[in-house]
Amino acid sequence: MKCLTIVTNQRTQQPISSLSDKDQILNSISPRVLFVGDGWLGSNARSLAEGFRQAGADVILVDTTSTSRPRRLSPSWTFSKVKSGKRSPWSVAAIHDQIDEISNAWNPDILFCFKTIHLDQERLLSNAAKIKVHYSADDVSNAYNTTNEYLKYESAWDLVVTTKKHNMDELAQRGAKRTLMVMSAFDPAWHHLSARRTSRQFQVGFVGNYREDRKNLLVELGSQFGSNLIVEGPGWSRVPELVRTNAVVGSGKYGEDFSIAVASIVSNLVLLNSDNRDTHTCRSFEVPASGGLFVGQRTAEHQEILEENKECLLFSTEDELFAHLHEIKNDSNRAQVLARAGHDRILRDGHRYVDRAREILEFLDAK
Repeated sequence: MKCLTIVTNQRTQQPISSLSDKDQILNSISPRVLFVGDGWLGSNARSLAEGFRQAGADVILVDTTSTSRPRRLSPSWTFSKVKSGKRSPWSVAAIHDQIDEISNAWNPDILFCFKTIHLDQERLLSNAAKIKVHYSADDVSNAYNTTNEYLKYESAWDLVVTTKKHNMDELAQRGAKRTLMVMSAFDPAWHHLSARRTSRQFQVGFVGNYREDRKNLLVELGSQFGSNLIVEGPGWSRVPELVRTNAVVGSGKYGEDFSIAVASIVSNLVLLNSDNRDTHTCRSFEVPASGGLFVGQRTAEHQEILEENKECLLFSTEDELFAHLHEIKNDSNRAQVLARAGHDRILRDGHRYVDRAREILEFLDAK
């Protein structure tokens, strides 16, 4: 991967070349990136914003958490529940006012929007930034990840970034000007080797959201491993069939707490989101980066990220998964060897958010 090399952008001087305005901004040493996305601890948007900063950009983050995850029982939360997921107009207006205030005072080069589908698209696209980029970490053909207004204006974005290969042709067919696929990533600030906080170690564990299509598998694992299974994430405590297996059920783990949870699990399940047609996910990088043994579904991308049976364990059927887990239960040394090799590979191959930020900046630079 080449390095992004840029000369100083003196906004008070006249251009000295025939480059377009969009080319000139990528020939500045610190392009100004106004990043609009969630800033809560452990969010992927926050990690990517920091990735741009680490890549050399000057970054200001406008936090959209007040619209994406309004505080429970707050007026914005109540509005969202009553209006079937729509965001409160006052919280949306407040974010746009902040964007406009910063833009007017700071003159950003790039407006980078991380899944801002619930904001005013026309107002975002009228921003004075020379390049406007929309990024989605999830399947942009999944209705949950779009809105009618976003789709109406999708073709007006200078670049649409996705983490799904299958989205590329779909975006082109929908009229997107330019598209880029980058893989998900991990954040070394949160995902790293961590000391365990207890002497207890679980044989199998899954850290992630409840989904209906994951339920039967986790219940069956609970019946096989009982209290040697831990499942942590939103929604699992409300699954009585799982609780009755004596599996340990906990809440979501974010930021560094995720790595601490992984440290107490021998075999870490990486389960994909079928609604997003996932062939890899953030967990594909976060688990091995945190030192956990990656046990995930067999896909071409997983086989590309880690070498099967040397750096991870992959499965195509539940029977194959159960066989892997019981084999590891009887061979703890192999688990350590695989986990260590997977950890080394992930760090060596450059899968941090700063690496993804560089990919995006280099793509813009190569226009």
